[in-house]
Amino acid sequence: MIVGHLALLVAALFTGAALYINVVEQPARLRLAASAALGEWKPSYRRGILMQASLALLGSALGAVAFWQTGDWQWLAGGVLLLANWPYTLIGIMPTNRRLLAARDEDAGEDTQRLIANWGQLHMVRTGFGAVASFVFLCAALA
Repeated sequence: MIVGHLALLVAALFTGAALYINVVEQPARLRLAASAALGEWKPSYRRGILMQASLALLGSALGAVAFWQTGDWQWLAGGVLLLANWPYTLIGIMPTNRRLLAARDEDAGEDTQRLIANWGQLHMVRTGFGAVASFVFLCAALA
């Protein structure tokens, strides 16, 4: 089933991108001074949100189509898990995002560093949603 395999591929891409942020980019960012960390976070966030939001939406849609074609609830479950990144981001992460986007690089200090560190913790949930969605899609593909 090509649509299901595409859903799995997109979920895996989403998860890989999210994991890269948590394992590589965020730890490197936290080693910078507050102003430099904030200066790096802002453009990274603006670019990353477009990619990850698109992948979550596309993977969810593909999962829904695979469910419609097969009737296998696993495709729908994976799609819902991937789509859960949207409300989680809007409700759980967006307040932190707004505070970081509003902060001026030259005024960054300990509070900014704490916000950036907290953002990384919040982002790990997005990685988790993607990993579980990928696993569910894999199980559906192997069924």
